[in-house]
Parts: sequence; structure tokens; C-alpha cells
Amino acid sequence: MTDASTGRARNRTHPEPNPYLRGLFAPVHDEIIAVDLPVTGRIPESLRGRYLRNGPNPLHVEDPAAYHWFSGEGMVHGVRLRDGRAEWYRNRWVRSDAVAGRLGEKLLHGPRHLDMDFAPNTHVQLFAGHCLALVEGGTLPYELDPELYTIGPFDFHGTLPGGLSAHPVVDPRSGELHAVAYCPAWPYVQYVVAGTDGRVRRHVDIPVVGRPMMHDFSLTERYVLLYDLPVVFTRSRPGGTPHPAWDPARPARLGVLPREGGADEVRWLEIEPCFVFHPMNAYEHGGRFITVHLVRYDRFFDPAAAGHPAPGEHLACLERWTVDLAAGTVRRERLDDRPVEYPRVDPRRLTGPHRFGYAMREREPGRDTGLLKYDLERGTVAEFRVPAGGDVGEGVFVPAAPDAAEDDGWVLAFAYDPAREATDLVVLAAQDFAAGPVARVHLPVRVPLGFHGNWIPDHH
Repeated sequence: MTDASTGRARNRTHPEPNPYLRGLFAPVHDEIIAVDLPVTGRIPESLRGRYLRNGPNPLHVEDPAAYHWFSGEGMVHGVRLRDGRAEWYRNRWVRSDAVAGRLGEKLLHGPRHLDMDFAPNTHVQLFAGHCLALVEGGTLPYELDPELYTIGPFDFHGTLPGGLSAHPVVDPRSGELHAVAYCPAWPYVQYVVAGTDGRVRRHVDIPVVGRPMMHDFSLTERYVLLYDLPVVFTRSRPGGTPHPAWDPARPARLGVLPREGGADEVRWLEIEPCFVFHPMNAYEHGGRFITVHLVRYDRFFDPAAAGHPAPGEHLACLERWTVDLAAGTVRRERLDDRPVEYPRVDPRRLTGPHRFGYAMREREPGRDTGLLKYDLERGTVAEFRVPAGGDVGEGVFVPAAPDAAEDDGWVLAFAYDPAREATDLVVLAAQDFAAGPVARVHLPVRVPLGFHGNWIPDHH
């Protein structure tokens, strides 16, 4: 491990048959700090804060053939922007005890749920003054300091009854955090609400059969939407590690829970079999309807598909679901045939009506990837494409000002530049999306393909 003020990380990669250990997925092996980063274009003065993104970066893989992308220890990558400058880039493994021990460092210890010790690898969320690295499945969040060093596991000041979720929602009206957590050991999923004091004020255990994988959920002004779908945790052999698998015999249903309701108040609505990793947003209208925009897979984790599916083999499309609470029905409408993932909206619009949404275009054979901006009112799409051999991650919208219009702001993402063999932080003007970046911050290293991130403003 190195820690340098500038320079290129030594990405010691080796040929691997596993697609998640080679190419742009390949883990990096060094932690670095680079300062005064070069910039092409001009960074908007309103961007004052840190762009952080989490993703798997295994320290060591015992059995490369069995490794899956979802199981690598988390590494958070960050870029600090202020006064039109890119002050630093840094990357840090999240220090679970196992990671700290392998790096020869002092163990942080701290609270645990069911003795689970895993470095969260999926998301980063600021809440109640705490910057949290997140993962699902019963593991606690881990708190990070402003320079991405791990403080330790965070159990909401002793009030979190179990683990948390990779995808909590911070309600922009109340400032409270909502999450739906699951654990393969639980016969229920758990709806959790934490107040602005950082303490859990309410939780509801909702019985479910078969231990479903509930990666995400949706929140509206009055309701919580639960995606109980045909992906469940199973074991390949007695005593083995639980893993997600598609169960074709399992019905698919959407649960509608009043925010302040109990488990017996969940209304389950039958839907067509599918899997959903990521909703974009949900909101109520007309007194009886809920509109949900989400990315839908026909199926996922199908055990009938032997071996590792190649990255991009599973493709999903953006849909609009209309929930009719009076009739008890869910109507689907495909909005775009392009395969996408990682849908996002302006965070100020969460739980309420929104016009615009953003998504990453998945790579298809013979086509380049990029970012998409959806105008859901007009039904139009603007696209930013990356060059052949490049790639781009999730796009995060940052408003230009607290009271700016819904699409008046910037979309930030990590994009791999094949010409430099390194990654840029690209800054796109949301209102002129297809014009390309207004700024590119040139990082000295390749950032492996990863999952989710957020913008952490200086004043929050």
C-alpha cells in the first residue's frame, strides 16, 4: 500500500477468466492521494464539496473462479471540488476488521449485527452529519471522516435494531432517513425510520416467506413500496453461504405500506414476475394513484444460467408503473428500449412529482455506453456518449442552487478515458446534456467500475 501526494497507482492486474477480475472491473492495489488535479474546461463555482463513489475492490480473492462482483470489499473514491479547482482525489478501503487486519492496521472493532464484519461496498450517504458507507444484507453502515478514513461501524447511536440497506431515502421535506432492510437470516424485512438526530425512531418488521432479496424500495409522501420478487436467498449445500437465486415458482408482488402503518396494514398487489434493483422515484397523484419510475429486469440470478454471466448480459429497461390503489392493480409501461441502470433524480424531488431522470446506458455489443437524461413529461431523451473503449458510471445530479429549477444543475460521474488509461470526473450541464462535459477532472489512476455515490456539499 502506498500513500503519495501525486502519481499513478500501480494497477497490478493479471489475466483472469472471471470477468469481474479483469479489464475495467479489475481491482486496484494502492491507496493514493493526488492534489491540484488537472482540469479540462471549467469547474462551476457552485460546486463546493466532495463527489464520493463506492464499489467493490477485493484485497485478496481465495478462489477467482467463484468470485462475484457483489462480494468485494468496499473502496470509496472521492474528488474534492472548491472555487473552480479540483483540490484532491483519494481512494480508501472501508476498514472492516478483516480489511484492517489484512492491511496490518489496528482493528477498529465496534458494534455488529449477527457478528457480521464486511466492508460496505455499495453506496455512500450523508445523514445527520454522518458520512456512511452502505451495503445490504444485515451489515451495519460504516462511518467515514471527510478524508475517507474509516471511523467505524455506525449503529445510529445504539438504536438500529439490525443491519441497514444499501439504498435508504432521505426525505427532502422532513430530513428523516427511511430504509427497508433485509437479512438472509430474518423471516421478515424491516422498515426503518431515523430522525434528524441520527437515531431510529420507528421500525416495522414485515413477515415475508422465502427470504427475498429486497435491494431497494420506493417512498412517496404517504407510502412505502416493497418489492417482493422471485429472487430469494438459498444455499447450494447444507451449511453453505446463502446466495441469491431466481425462484420461478415464487409469485411477484408489490407491497404498499402506509408510512406510519403496522405490518398488518401492508397491502400486497400481484405483479408480473421480474426483478428490480433500482427504482428512480415514486410519487402520488389523483388521490388514488402512485407513479413509479424504475429499471426492470425480466429475471436475474437465474441458476439455470451456468457459470458467470458476462457483464452486461442482464439488461433492463426504464418503465413506468401506475399503481391504482382503488382497483388494486399495477399497470406497466416501457418508456425506452435502451438498456439502462443506476437511475437517479434531483434529490430535492424524491417522494414527489418529478419531470427529469438520469440513467447510465448499459453497454451492448457493438454500441458505446453513456449517460441518458429523460424528460418524462415530453417523452424525450438526451444522451452523452463516451468514446469507444471508454466507460461511465452512475450520474449524480447536483442542483446549481437550493432553489434552482429541477434540471438547473450538474451531473457528475466517473468516466474511463481509454486514451489516458485513467479515469476522469466529468461534469455535465443538465440543461445541455448532449453537449458534453463543461469540465473534466483528470485523475491519475483508473477507478474500477463500481456502484453508487453521492455529492456531499460543504454546507449541509
